[in-house]
Amino acid sequence: MSHALPPHRFLIPNLLGQMAFGLIAMTLSIPSMQEWGAIFGEDQPTVQMTLSAYLLLYGTAQLIYGPLSDRYGRKRLLMLGLILAGVGSALAALAPSLPLLIAARALQGAGCAAGMVLGRAMVQDFFDGPERTRVMAYTGMAMGLCPPLGTIIGGQIHVSVGWQGNFVLSALLALVMLLAAWRGLPVHRKQPIRVDSHWLSEMLAAYRQLLRAPIFLGYIGVIGMSTAVFYVFLGGAPIVLGSYGVGPDGIGWYIAAIPLAYIFGNYATSHLIHRLGEPLTMTIGQGLALASIGLLLWLSFIGIHTPLAFTLPLMLLGIGHGFIMPPSLASTVSVIPALAGAAAAVAGLLQQLMGAIGGLVVGLVPHEGTTNLGWMLLGFTLLAIIMQLLLRHAQVAGAVHPGETS
Repeated sequence: MSHALPPHRFLIPNLLGQMAFGLIAMTLSIPSMQEWGAIFGEDQPTVQMTLSAYLLLYGTAQLIYGPLSDRYGRKRLLMLGLILAGVGSALAALAPSLPLLIAARALQGAGCAAGMVLGRAMVQDFFDGPERTRVMAYTGMAMGLCPPLGTIIGGQIHVSVGWQGNFVLSALLALVMLLAAWRGLPVHRKQPIRVDSHWLSEMLAAYRQLLRAPIFLGYIGVIGMSTAVFYVFLGGAPIVLGSYGVGPDGIGWYIAAIPLAYIFGNYATSHLIHRLGEPLTMTIGQGLALASIGLLLWLSFIGIHTPLAFTLPLMLLGIGHGFIMPPSLASTVSVIPALAGAAAAVAGLLQQLMGAIGGLVVGLVPHEGTTNLGWMLLGFTLLAIIMQLLLRHAQVAGAVHPGETS
């Protein structure tokens, strides 16, 4: 069972801020990337490594933070991560060359990973049952706001004070989050440490235990495939919209519609989960996703090729994912509550890896119009549905629902 605490007035906003910080830090500098090649005298593939380095460390570092937090406590690991994020941000602002900027971004990503994985684990620690899913729904709303908000703010700062200003802001935000964690987060009741065990052997044992749990595998399968759907959209949308004559200054507004729909879906889930329950809520989400992609392909087949014919149907996809992700994420960290940190780490890493795979798949075929992208979205959505069916089978076959017992 989780150790639910009496509600703290600012606990939920604090946790949301910790989890959102990494996405904000990641996206603030994206508008600057198109000019770094000229500034540092490097080619664009090398510039892209600044983002790749961040994502690689952002994903893999979660595998370390999670199980270590189960052993040593969440708060101290979170504060260490925020210190690393602040140092990485400051070094990035001072970087005189692109290789040093890449290294600084990697350090920044390694630090920011703590907020995402440990924030999710703390939701498991401090909230129970439907309330936990509600907090995860609030998390989804915050995460949906981060990409458009980060890029808009980052672009304005870049124009006003230069690209270094975004990293200065990231360093200041890391300091604010550090103070918020120190003063505002309760101390997690860590697991007893066996004196005859090594931290690495315990970490590997935790992952082995999770990977032998069919319910856990089902939930992370749903999360991974659904994340791939979003990154297929994110990678393909600029190409499709460009084929419809939408320039760089307009693409962001069309893309933002889907995260905003996702926020609405999370909001609806936070109010409906108590009445509908997790299985029905997730099933409705998959139905909306299928309907969205079916409508997208139908409009393409009958010859309607406009930006709105691309964007509007996919808003249903955003709403559907808002029904799927909060209960999946909440249940992932509660399958084995004693390993909540490790579980959040695996889910976080899988999201980054499947996002990368989804983005890479987009480049395999041309995208003159929505048809090819629509088939890709449909393929990953069907895989998500298969994973959800396997999850239900595991629960019915004798596994106990995570919301009922630990």
